[in-house]
Formats: sequence, structure tokens, C-alpha cells
Amino acid sequence: MSDTTPLDDAQLADSVIPEGADPFDLFEEWFAAAQVGEINDPNAMALATATADAAPSVRMVLLKGHGKDEMAGGGFTFFTNAESRKGAQIRANMQAALLFHWKSLRRQIRIEGPLTEVSPERADAYFHSRPYKSQVGSAASDQSRPLPERQTYLDRVQELWAAHEDEGKVPRPPHWTGFTLSPRRIEFWIDRDNRLHDRREFVRDSADAPWSGTLLYP
Repeated sequence: MSDTTPLDDAQLADSVIPEGADPFDLFEEWFAAAQVGEINDPNAMALATATADAAPSVRMVLLKGHGKDEMAGGGFTFFTNAESRKGAQIRANMQAALLFHWKSLRRQIRIEGPLTEVSPERADAYFHSRPYKSQVGSAASDQSRPLPERQTYLDRVQELWAAHEDEGKVPRPPHWTGFTLSPRRIEFWIDRDNRLHDRREFVRDSADAPWSGTLLYP
């Protein structure tokens, strides 16, 4: 039986995503709300990369830097093992897409653009800001590569732990680094019932170009 219940005012309301907003400012507003209203890891985001021949893959990572001052023109930063599967794809194709989905807030943000590697100094600073256990776990891992048996990895962890415990930090592996995405496209999405979602997209041609925005059909 079809549902012929009339659409209510909330579903028929005009867009609440400001037309002339600065997308970085709007991201900060939404991210602040997520830090209050999203129960688990509000900085978790899906990171999509692709091989040189455009075969895509996606996984969850954590946002570790963001805003207008993140790089010239602003950006969004994450860290990874550059010898992992995603790291190899990034090296081969320095483009990526990010997705934040805050289900509790019924909002999501999609971000696309080129990537730039962070400086060794920044990679050092972030790596050593992590708990000692995390430093050991990261340095001991040949991330994404075949592991004959788990004990092989655990033995490496124990060896690294013992070797650097007195110092309280592990040297950053040279392949452990970070990347900043310089956005060319940012889309803000608000869930509304019956697929009458509110979507607005902001695009620019380069990091120093002005943003232009438009509504999108849901």
C-alpha cells in the first residue's frame, strides 16, 4: 500500500546550507557539532584513493589537521605508512576523496582534491605525539603486506619496545608520513525524510581561486 501522507513543512523547507558560506568555515561549524554530538571518532573519515590506472579503493582514517592555515589555500591532513596499499596508490596518483558521515547528526561532507606530502618535521612531530605503544605498533608493521603468522609481528613489537623503552619514543620510519588534501570540491549534505535531502556543493579551480557554490538535486 502506498504512503500518501502529505509532506510536512520540514521536508519542504528551503535549503539551510548558506549559499555564500566559506566552505572551510562551514566545515569547522559542522565538525564542532560532530565533536559534541557524534559518539565515536568524529574525526573518522573514509579516504578513497586510486591506482595509476584508476582502480579505486577506500578505507577509514583519522583527520589530524584541518583548516585555512593547514597549507596555502587550506587543507585536510591525515598520516599513514607510505609503503601501505593506500600509500602506494597515493604515490602513484596524488588525488584523493574524503567522506565524513556523522549519522547521529544526519549530515555528511564530501571533499575532493590533490594531495601534498607533509614535511619530515611535521611527520616527526605527529609521530612522536602518539602514545609510545602506538609508535611501536606502527614502526613494527609492514602495513598491508602479507604476514606469515601473527607471532612474527608480535615479536617485532616486543623487540622495538625493549630497544626504545628507556627513551620513551621510537625513531619515525622514513616511510611513515602524512598528506594534506587541498580541496577543489566540497559538498555538504543534510538528511531529510523521503529523500528530500539538502545538498550544496562548493568548487574552485585551484588553491588560490575563489569558491563558487550551487545547490544539487538530492
